[in-house]
Amino acid sequence: MSVLRSGFPHRPARSLTTLAGVLLAVLSLLLGLPGTAGATATRRAPEPRHPGQDWAGSQIARHEGTVAGTTPPASSLASVEGVDVSSHNGSVAWSTLWNSGVRFAYVKATESTSYTNPSFAQQYNGSYNTGMIRGAYHFATPDTSSGAAQATYFVNHGGGWSRDGKTLPGALDMEYNPYGATCYGLSAAGLVNWMKDWFATYKARTGRDAVIYTSTSWWKQCTGNSAAFGAVNPLWIPRYGSSAGELPAGWGFHTIWQYTSSGTTVGDHNRFNGALDRLKALANG
Repeated sequence: MSVLRSGFPHRPARSLTTLAGVLLAVLSLLLGLPGTAGATATRRAPEPRHPGQDWAGSQIARHEGTVAGTTPPASSLASVEGVDVSSHNGSVAWSTLWNSGVRFAYVKATESTSYTNPSFAQQYNGSYNTGMIRGAYHFATPDTSSGAAQATYFVNHGGGWSRDGKTLPGALDMEYNPYGATCYGLSAAGLVNWMKDWFATYKARTGRDAVIYTSTSWWKQCTGNSAAFGAVNPLWIPRYGSSAGELPAGWGFHTIWQYTSSGTTVGDHNRFNGALDRLKALANG
């Protein structure tokens, strides 16, 4: 009769320990390979160095300038005057703007996942308390983190929406990179996918399709003139001249036109493309 040695039952345990060690070693090697999550994280660009200097149109004026010799057309009954502001405007004289005919405002809330506008409360609540319809926008840096991460950060820091009749859907500011490569080092497909990620996350969190701020020139250069968003996301276009000019692919009309970066009181002035009741409809969803 064979006899089992007392140490034999412990051998499978030692084998399992050895196997676990091998698996951990393999996993460590995999995490060091190109294309893994760890490697992807190291390829992210640094967080913005001067977010207080980045606002809707800050890079448009720098790269595209203004249209010389033209002045914006007079406002009409089928348009509504608005402004956009960020921390570089400081404490805004909302009563002065209201008395001049301004009826809506967009306020920069965030940039990347590290910056919040220190003047946001005065600007966002101040415009609302004066009677304006207001909304928040996010300055995108697609090379620092994912679209989902930045949309989440935006919603959590002032970019939410409520059906109160005075809150516009959030806006995504896509323009020239203030910190390096014009298109953030991404391919056209990469940028389009980043924006899809941002918009999908924002809608999941708020129930609204966000507005997109972008110029035709940047859009053509960096997205290959994608038509992926025109049917859903309202267009806020900057062009400093007498008309909104050529629109990016996919849009048959603009919703908001940022027509100057040197207007009265705050600089950036906009026109909503429709009467006040249509602006209220946009706010109500």
